[in-house]
Amino acid sequence: MAGRLDGKVALITGAGGGQGRAAAVMFAKEGARVVVTDVNAEGGAETVQMVQAAGGQAVFQTTDVSQAAQVEAAVGVAVATYGALHIMYNNAAVLHRKDATVTNLDEDIWNLVIDVNLKGVYLGCKYAVPEIIKAGGGSVINVSSLAGLVGIGNVHAYTAAKGGVISLTRAVAMGYAAQQVRCNVICPGGVDTPMMAHVFHNPNPRFREMSAKGHPIGRLGTPEDIASMALYLASDESSWVTGSVFTIDGGYAAR
Repeated sequence: MAGRLDGKVALITGAGGGQGRAAAVMFAKEGARVVVTDVNAEGGAETVQMVQAAGGQAVFQTTDVSQAAQVEAAVGVAVATYGALHIMYNNAAVLHRKDATVTNLDEDIWNLVIDVNLKGVYLGCKYAVPEIIKAGGGSVINVSSLAGLVGIGNVHAYTAAKGGVISLTRAVAMGYAAQQVRCNVICPGGVDTPMMAHVFHNPNPRFREMSAKGHPIGRLGTPEDIASMALYLASDESSWVTGSVFTIDGGYAAR
């Protein structure tokens, strides 16, 4: 049976674990050839092994998404290895423990968070979109957060960056729709990933229980929950979808 991404080439940032890893495995199972990128070479190599163990094809490229030359190189690897690029999944992010309210936020922390979470998406679009156009069109998938939709009181750099990702997504969607480049954004709620471990795996068991109960469905999200939405957006099933914001949060924002 044909896979939903047969013939497609996908580049996924931040795929050394968490949501990016889940997407890499899921995309590969559906027929995509995957370029796994991350600053964590060990995690990226493990993801490639998982993809290959599942019968898929993948290569790894060490990439800091805040560095233009490295993002450009990763896109080049996709084209050189697999001949084209159809899907760009801008997933890499950082939630810094020293993020704070604006009056308490160090400028260096602000710059780091904006560089990875917002500039990284800009660079991913900058270098991927021309190759997607050359391939005849395709999909850019960006990851924002509930923090981009609602005010989060104590992580102002993260909140600002994720809000910017939503606006950038809409702008890219409008700028390249005529060239058949779709661009959409996913806003996850609380997802149990390594990046969020210090929050959701707090030593106080009541803290985790409260985090889960904040989502009306009664549990935290899984990386696969988010990857499933990304798979839809990567596939031709979403060929008439662009500039849209998808909130995947167990009902959190609807309360």
